[in-house]
Order: sequence, then C-alpha cells, then structure tokens
Amino acid sequence: MGFHGAHGADFEGGDEYWQLHGMYYPPLLRSSTVRKFMVGFEMLAQVQRDLTPEEAAETLRGLPSKHFKLS
Repeated sequence: MGFHGAHGADFEGGDEYWQLHGMYYPPLLRSSTVRKFMVGFEMLAQVQRDLTPEEAAETLRGLPSKHFKLS
C-alpha cells in the first residue's frame, strides 16, 4: 500500500485543492511456494528486481575487473 499526494495552491500556481492517491497492491509470489516481500525501491510502481542475492553475486563476479571508462 502506498500514497502519493499532489500539492495545492502553494506550489507553482496550483489549484485551491490537493489530491491524495492511494494504491493497494496484492502480495506478489516469487514462485508458487515462496512469497515475495516488496520493500524499499520496489514499492509504488518502481523497478522490481526479482533475483536472488546469489544470482546477483554471480552476475557481479562475471563482470570484468577493469572499469568501463578506463578501457
């Protein structure tokens, strides 16, 4: 669940009212048996990363050690 609010008249000539937008999301499932807990950057329609820490570590280990700007 999350909320977004729009500023009223005190913000760049806005109207004399303000808006509050509430969003309710159902729980997501990583698989049929493992629930996915959405926290931090994953909330409120932001990018979702559905990979395990082990998969991320394997990807990072496979990257070249030399920085791309130095090559």
